[in-house]
Amino acid sequence: MRRRTLLSFASATAVGGALAACGPAVTGEDTGSGGDGGSASGTVRVGHVPSSLFAPLYVADAMGYFEDAGITLELTPLKSGQDGIPMLSNDQLDVMIAGFSAGMFNALDQGLAFKVVGSMGISPGDPENSPTALEVSQKLIDDGSVTSVADLEGRKIGVAGGPGATGGYLLAAMLEEGGLTLNDVEVSNLSTPDQEPALTNGSVDAATPSAPFSTAMEEAGVASPLAVPAQGTTGTGVLYSETFLGQDLAQAFFSALAQGAQELSDDGTQTDEVYQILADTLGQEIDVLKASPMYSYLPDLAPQPEQLENMQTVWIDAEQITYTEPIDVATVVDASFAEGATA
Repeated sequence: MRRRTLLSFASATAVGGALAACGPAVTGEDTGSGGDGGSASGTVRVGHVPSSLFAPLYVADAMGYFEDAGITLELTPLKSGQDGIPMLSNDQLDVMIAGFSAGMFNALDQGLAFKVVGSMGISPGDPENSPTALEVSQKLIDDGSVTSVADLEGRKIGVAGGPGATGGYLLAAMLEEGGLTLNDVEVSNLSTPDQEPALTNGSVDAATPSAPFSTAMEEAGVASPLAVPAQGTTGTGVLYSETFLGQDLAQAFFSALAQGAQELSDDGTQTDEVYQILADTLGQEIDVLKASPMYSYLPDLAPQPEQLENMQTVWIDAEQITYTEPIDVATVVDASFAEGATA
């Protein structure tokens, strides 16, 4: 395996800040090679939220797939997908790999232009091995106050980013099991690391942490999982700027990204090489990564329009979206790059 050292959190953050301040950077040039991207070369500016959830990006980079395609990555870390939407629309980024949000839909309604071209992590739906879970205070479970999802009605639930974030959609997907919606609970915007302390002191009754935070609170006896997102649920993906869509590098980038996804196993248990790549990239311990459930990935990273439809419905009902007439998701999705990745 040919491995290149990826940007560390500290250096990547500095690069991200510089890019945001300086505006558009030089990107790949059209080499006249046609639509296959076979001889295209240049730089692709990628905004990402540093997380093992986006493993295909880091694996493809470390294994040299982007380099083989003549691509140099310029990685810009983001705090959230919403932060990258203006940069994507203003051609400060070519690609964004992050979570979707109500703000993304609002931006589309306001005329900002970009396309959803691929998916990222997809929930395996395994109650015993899910990377995201609805964790309920152990005190409420032990005293019998909460025995099912339906018992969470009216209770306070911690979600990173709040109801309009990716976590809000995942919460809605889990509440559905008990016949509830986001309107039936009180959602508190609470960062994932702060969720265990909040459960411990009783300031929230439940939370939606991702692994390894969910595993840690279970082992500490703070909470127990009551539900997980159903198999196939996803709230993240790959977005292209309108300008990047027409470049030869667009297909070359996506094909390399899909190669990274194909290095990941369906059951979430990865090879030592993959764990090492993620550890090097994200600054996490390998033992922690190995103990943490991971999402699964489609080999072609095909976009999931039905999930986008569901998100839009959930956020309109929860009044997180400022419009009431749904956007036609078909106008937002471009599946041609996923199709080209397996051609």
